Amino acid sequence: MKLDFLGATEEVTGSKFMLTTLKGAKILLDCGMYQGKGLETDEMNRDLGFDPTEIDFLLLSHAHIDHSGLIPYIYKLGFRGKVFCTPATRDLCAIMLADSGRIQEADAKQFNKKEDRIGKEPIEPIYTEKDAAECMSQFVSIPHELAFNITPDVAIQFFESGHMLGSSAIFITFKEGRKMRRLCYTGDVGRYNKRILPDPKPFPAADYIITESTYGDRLHATLDEADKELMLVVKDACAKRRGKLLIPSFAIGRTQEIVYALHRLKLSGDLPDIDCFVDSPLACSATNIYRLHDEDFNTDIREFMEKTKDPFGFDNLTYVRTIDDSKRLNEYNRPCIIISASGMMEAGRIKHHLANNIEDPKTTILCVGYCSPTTLGARIMRGDKKVSIFGTEYTVKAHLERIDAYSGHADYNELIQYLSCQKENKKLKKIFIVHGEGEVRDKYAEHLKDAGFKQAYVPHFRETIELI
Repeated sequence: MKLDFLGATEEVTGSKFMLTTLKGAKILLDCGMYQGKGLETDEMNRDLGFDPTEIDFLLLSHAHIDHSGLIPYIYKLGFRGKVFCTPATRDLCAIMLADSGRIQEADAKQFNKKEDRIGKEPIEPIYTEKDAAECMSQFVSIPHELAFNITPDVAIQFFESGHMLGSSAIFITFKEGRKMRRLCYTGDVGRYNKRILPDPKPFPAADYIITESTYGDRLHATLDEADKELMLVVKDACAKRRGKLLIPSFAIGRTQEIVYALHRLKLSGDLPDIDCFVDSPLACSATNIYRLHDEDFNTDIREFMEKTKDPFGFDNLTYVRTIDDSKRLNEYNRPCIIISASGMMEAGRIKHHLANNIEDPKTTILCVGYCSPTTLGARIMRGDKKVSIFGTEYTVKAHLERIDAYSGHADYNELIQYLSCQKENKKLKKIFIVHGEGEVRDKYAEHLKDAGFKQAYVPHFRETIELI
């Protein structure tokens, strides 16, 4: 059996890994978009490294676009295999991929306007909203921990990974003659003791593991500490500075975590009496899907829901869908909190809020998640004095804050804790470390080896490895 590393290798985004069995079946693990590199990402996303018509099955760990975002593209190019994932992942993909298709069309239209002025050929979007809608017919939902044969020789199970609603590690058992091979692809691994989602679940003994390393070089604060930090930032931004608090946030996962944290602060009396806005149509739709899938919630939020019906709604909180209502926030001159996508500040309505407020010293920008090094979010948070937004240069005068503890990704101690279920596994041959920046990934490999996992290995982009 062969394993090809086709994305998120020496990178954080673009997760794609292909397994080829001895009988020639091709199984793709995730099919994510590269993000955060400007025009370079377009070329990277179009260069798949495989023929979509040859893929028999796609196993999807979760709905984030850097793991699912090219499914409509390979469908457009002829992929007609089944996409297996959990029910919540399927429902989230239905809205996320459609949103991504609209973005591809809008980006292509905007780019072609500029290129037309200098006589260049127009480009086609990577895929359209229509492609995104049509590819959903290939999705098949399988609940967590249900063993399911996709062929007579290949069985799969999804195990809760605690990263986002519906997220999973994918455990695959291959029968090859008299031999059995077991591989676990962890996808993205969440933190322990989170507010909404269960802890990552242990998985059976594997021969091979593919695992992420996004925060493989650092440790997070606890969520109790994060809530205290959030309270202090809100009070400083809105009560002391009397300005707007902008929270760039991924529409799915992080937004719901922040809203729930604010709700808890509201009930405890620690949240100032200010208006809060979630300005993202995708986040609004995603929050409704969260409400539909409370079977994936942990006991803490279930107990909270017994006292308060809706964990994602409270007085002073408004979900903003329309463009006109979003624009009205520009004229909102009182202190407030605006949570808006995208988390890396590369797209979406947050860019408009940044353009309108980044030069105001009363404004606070609070980063609550990972930003790839080349993104607008990374440039702002590392202290660049001037940044370009929509082609206009702005001087960064806003106050900057960061809270990493709300991250959906485990730190290196939590990642090692997650893999501890394999500590006594004498059949484990290799742990492939992916989904991390170069130095971070290498540092995590060292941490793993120090913890006794001598099998840690860092593959290269488009490396092919025989799994014997």
